[in-house]
Amino acid sequence: MSFGDPNNPYDNAYGQQPPYGQQPGYPQQAPQGVPPQGVPPQYGHPQQVPPPPYGYPQQEPGPGGPYGAYPPPGLPELAHWGLRLGAYLLDMLIIAGPMYALGFVDLITAPDPATAKPGVFFLVGVLYAVAMSVFQIFQEGRRGQTLGKRAVGISLLREADGRTLGFGMAFVRKLAHFLDSLACYLGWLWPLWDEKRQTFADKVCGTVVIRTPRH
Repeated sequence: MSFGDPNNPYDNAYGQQPPYGQQPGYPQQAPQGVPPQGVPPQYGHPQQVPPPPYGYPQQEPGPGGPYGAYPPPGLPELAHWGLRLGAYLLDMLIIAGPMYALGFVDLITAPDPATAKPGVFFLVGVLYAVAMSVFQIFQEGRRGQTLGKRAVGISLLREADGRTLGFGMAFVRKLAHFLDSLACYLGWLWPLWDEKRQTFADKVCGTVVIRTPRH
């Protein structure tokens, strides 16, 4: 004759009553908010968000910006003004250099250089400059790097999460550079003393330029 399971404290064979709200023969319910044993914690609980790229830390918002005091721990090194200037000059050379070179071909092949006008070669150069400008913006929005930025080892990213801007926002940032040309081009020099090394366009668009390994 069975007297019940001695390991079951709620077995009625021993005369004990189950706790209030529990039915005989049913296991005790786990308190709310505590996952039952044997169930992986991801079921019924928020999944952990993978860390964003470039080592941006996961921190709660606080005074001074999305990560509290700036710069937050783990933020990649910001690019100094010299690197940004070097990348800009390289990009201008890549875009405008061939255009002026082809214009010079028109000049030296004209019957009278003194009265020469822009010809076919210069027109081809203009079309090249427009196409290369669009390509540079596309690369900067998609990869964070123009050809010049890639050469010197810097990248343009969103300050909030360290991700690339996309073509649309990269184009808007190019337009916002007119702010840097106001007040005697002060905005272009602002990264020399700014805590985040940002131009006015960077501050308006919420972007930073960081150092990255060269590829």
